[in-house]
Amino acid sequence: MPLLNPTQQPIVTTADKIFTTLQSDIVEGNIAAGTKISEPELAKKYDVSRATLREALSRLEKCHLIEKKPNVGARVIDCSVEHLLDIYLVREALEGMACRLAAQNMSDEEIVDMQNMLKAHGEKQDLKDGVGYYQEEGDLDFHYRVIQGAHNIQLTELLLGQLYHVIRMYRCQFGMNSPRASKAFTEHAAIVQAIADRDGELAEILMRRHIAASRKNIENKIQQVSA
Repeated sequence: MPLLNPTQQPIVTTADKIFTTLQSDIVEGNIAAGTKISEPELAKKYDVSRATLREALSRLEKCHLIEKKPNVGARVIDCSVEHLLDIYLVREALEGMACRLAAQNMSDEEIVDMQNMLKAHGEKQDLKDGVGYYQEEGDLDFHYRVIQGAHNIQLTELLLGQLYHVIRMYRCQFGMNSPRASKAFTEHAAIVQAIADRDGELAEILMRRHIAASRKNIENKIQQVSA
């Protein structure tokens, strides 16, 4: 039976719908990094008022997916090596801490659920072929599940609130479709085993190494695209 993602927020208003659509398009790269946001064009495309669109754009800004500048307007953030380093150095430290806490705080049931999720990941054809390792957002995302397992409100707000989608933007566009896919999956399995063994020190070390390797992989791909 496929795993379901219960973390998706219900789409209630038109602004919710526009926000969710634009968020997905930016994260997945359907709207390219650095693209200038034209409010008239988007309002016409989605047949919504400018006020509704601005509400959605304001939420995207809080997710750090777009930036607004006076007399310039809004644009999608750029994916740069400098920005990557800033984000991933913070991510490495905080997710390492999350792993240590997860080894202490996750229930046995939560660990079994995470092991089952990883087993489902291993059945995906692109991963078997060694060409990609795509993970849906929320509870189907290994990193999301580890952070939740830390049971720490501050870490959750930082990593699953402020930083989650901008990190996911780098992962989706530069990290998930990569020859490193099989190795990343093996690293995930080792991290889960350390958490299951309640070895917080090892879990933290493995996660930090994993994110450092991911950062280097993405950095190389950005440099190749920019060359």
